[in-house]
Amino acid sequence: MKMDEFSKSVGLFAAILMPFWNIPLVVRIIRRKTSKDISLLWLFGVWSCIVLMLPASLQSSDSVLRGFGFSNAILFSVVVVVVLIYYREP
Repeated sequence: MKMDEFSKSVGLFAAILMPFWNIPLVVRIIRRKTSKDISLLWLFGVWSCIVLMLPASLQSSDSVLRGFGFSNAILFSVVVVVVLIYYREP
């Protein structure tokens, strides 16, 4: 395997794996049964940027960008849903 192919494979793996670091946040919110410490301005700001970047990332010829864009959009959308469900006083 050439170095270019290797770096692309590692990059694709990391790009898909990185958004999975949202899972501990989701688990913490569910365990505490509150998401009041999460700023809704930050949440919707980040989510809006992810959603706006998604079409470009999916149309890209770069598989790393496509993988990251797709997995990031899905997993951060899960964060948004969980935050909204638990955004109330404990």
